[in-house]
Amino acid sequence: MFIIVESGSTKADWMVIDGEDEQMLNTVGFNPYFHSEQFILKELVKNDGLFSIKDQVDELFFYGAGCSSPELKNIIKKGLTEFFTKALIHVNHDLDACAYACYNDKPTIACILGTGSNSCYFDGTVVSEAIPALGHILGDEASGSYFGKKILADFLYNRLPKEIHDECVRYGLSKKTIIDRVYRKPDANVYIASMMPILIKSKKLAYAQDLIKTGLQEFVDTHIKCYDNFKECDVSFVGSLAYLLSAELKQVCLENDIKLNLIIRRPLEMLVQYHKKDYVVD
Repeated sequence: MFIIVESGSTKADWMVIDGEDEQMLNTVGFNPYFHSEQFILKELVKNDGLFSIKDQVDELFFYGAGCSSPELKNIIKKGLTEFFTKALIHVNHDLDACAYACYNDKPTIACILGTGSNSCYFDGTVVSEAIPALGHILGDEASGSYFGKKILADFLYNRLPKEIHDECVRYGLSKKTIIDRVYRKPDANVYIASMMPILIKSKKLAYAQDLIKTGLQEFVDTHIKCYDNFKECDVSFVGSLAYLLSAELKQVCLENDIKLNLIIRRPLEMLVQYHKKDYVVD
């Protein structure tokens, strides 16, 4: 039995593979920038589906946001190893998962648009980055965190259209709750990105369209045009936000002469197929 995990900062999808049988499970996302090995173990113990099979797992492949260095990967690995005591654990960056899911036998620029954002170039052998990901404070262009910050700031500055302002009020937003969740409690990036239902619900309004187009263009300028051959390569996207903004994403790509190939909401299934075709290890 082996497991493949695709984890963002908000949620993680787990595919348990036992011979021909496959079972999908879910947990919160594990990001080593925000979560300790103790937090990971605590969350795993609460999951009945994983707890019931933890001693049967032979190998586990974890692909996660924030797993960009040996030190950060080790935080995740320690938490997983304490739970899956009999399994061989591999921890890799979520960009690797993105690259493998998007690869179609030719060089690809693979992008993530979810709670955070990033991109990489995959030639079929090596996953490489042209620029670093800077996270929700300095970077994450066109991500849930990026758009969420704009909405929260405009709510506090009284710059939102009435329809969106009223939706924010119904959502329970106030200066006190926003300051508390953003500056005093953990997982601020996840909270900020949780404003996405408000943006998607109001997507047809001019304010929302302007915000979305600006953000996507900023992502293209920063994370796609950094590759010299971006006009020659297929460009694909993974992530819930890429899927929910697919119409706007297609238009921005068209305007920038980008050859958009795939938009994948959940890359796990394609990642599973990649593993079955070519068994990947560290």
